[in-house]
Amino acid sequence: MNCTSSRLQYSDTGYFSKIITDYLGKKKEISPFYNHATDLNGIKAAIEARKKFLNHRSVLVGELEKQYTLLNPSDEVKQNIRLLANENTFAITTAHQPVIFTGTLYFIYKILHTIKLSAWCKEQLPQYDFVPVFYMGSEDADLDELGSIWLNNEKIVWDTPQTGAVGRMKTTGLEKIITRIEGELSVQQYGKELVQLLKDYYLDSPDIQTATFKLIDALFGRYGLIVLISDKANFKKLLLPVFEEDLFNQTSSAIAAKTIEQLSAHYKVQANPRAINLFYLKDDIRARIEQDGDWWKVVDKDIRFTKEQLLQELEEYPERFSPNVILRGLFQETILPNILFVGGGGELAYWLELKNIFAHYKVPYPMLVLRNSFLIVEKKWKQKIERLGFCVADFFKPEQELLTRLVTHNKPDGLKLENELEAVKKFYGQLKAKAGDIDKTLEQHIEALRAKATRPLYELEKKMLRAEKRKYKDQLGQIRAVKAVLFPSNSLQERTENFMPYYAKWGSKFIDMIYENSLTLEQEFFILDEQ
Repeated sequence: MNCTSSRLQYSDTGYFSKIITDYLGKKKEISPFYNHATDLNGIKAAIEARKKFLNHRSVLVGELEKQYTLLNPSDEVKQNIRLLANENTFAITTAHQPVIFTGTLYFIYKILHTIKLSAWCKEQLPQYDFVPVFYMGSEDADLDELGSIWLNNEKIVWDTPQTGAVGRMKTTGLEKIITRIEGELSVQQYGKELVQLLKDYYLDSPDIQTATFKLIDALFGRYGLIVLISDKANFKKLLLPVFEEDLFNQTSSAIAAKTIEQLSAHYKVQANPRAINLFYLKDDIRARIEQDGDWWKVVDKDIRFTKEQLLQELEEYPERFSPNVILRGLFQETILPNILFVGGGGELAYWLELKNIFAHYKVPYPMLVLRNSFLIVEKKWKQKIERLGFCVADFFKPEQELLTRLVTHNKPDGLKLENELEAVKKFYGQLKAKAGDIDKTLEQHIEALRAKATRPLYELEKKMLRAEKRKYKDQLGQIRAVKAVLFPSNSLQERTENFMPYYAKWGSKFIDMIYENSLTLEQEFFILDEQ
């Protein structure tokens, strides 16, 4: 795939929240809520903080070695697993739930950004090794979010009666969606290859987390990406003191509440803590735990514990406890020797609520980097944009603003009443001067007359523009067609579209192209135009 590229500031796109644009802009209001600036000095500081922490490398490497017996991993992956045992190796991490067939494009983008940053860090700091890690949030139970994809402007939903953690769900029923994908995409050059990947990994896997693990490794294993499935008893044992304190003292919620109060003075809060920030995870259950007097209940289930029983359950079955969004980051950073987290705008917004929880538990808080964003413009749409006289970046503006620019460009003088307005202003200026010589109090009256005379002219100018716009019905239709493709549902392309149509068209070269154009710490929005 040949393409040209251009960049935009995130603040110029109109699609990112104030908390994120302020974070990127290093505004003073946001500075109390993170530790490390997004630069090389910040990375060095994160490394020094991580060196002081008791990293659980033997547990991590042991679990990864068991996990990867399911595959025949690449040499790069094997090497990176070995490197994680070394004290001078650090992780660069991103995370996501196991949404079916990778969900949306940004799933791909955040992984490639993580890989690119790992290579860049090694170039900058050759005395260390850096391993890219994908942390799978397989315990998420939101099937409405994780069980669907968009394909050719249609939402395709996995119809399954299963409940509980999506990662543990069987893949039964996905063969219907794969058949649908095969019918639409197999006509493309790499469509059959793609469909075979889906069949191999989804239909031959016992559950969603295994299928997702295999697919991610197939797409990114050659880059050395490590996939971590954290839903393991040995990992959760590492966080038992935190789980116990959360269940019996509700410490994390109290800490987070104070931070959120400070943060909400300037920004919209992303995540709110509950008194207890753990779920009970067993079989097809993932439900919140609440305290009710001397009992701890699993919400909407006939399961409850005394304090002694709950302590015993923690000790014997740590895998049955699942952190929510407030504790998930702490769990991740306890398992991994991580220094940098790559996340989307929503993810970074809730991480900014968590710094004091990390400080309380003395776990290093990582550098936060906004994941890369791309807009991919295929050749036929780029040509339509150019015929309209625009560039791709213009289409981040509202359609009526684009139409106004088109109309005024084609008729620059006939729609403006600048000369007439200037003449009216001059006339009333002369009256004001003449009346003021007689009586200064008349000047205010003349100003009121001027405003009354010019107001209808401004309204007339707007009516003339609206009337002229009605002559551009075809051009407005073309603008809307382009906007619908580039910004489906009036959102960013990457938040709706799936990678599969692009892979079916370009194969693994699509992955390589995104990697080659991935930035490291520049933090800018990328536009890729097919040539």
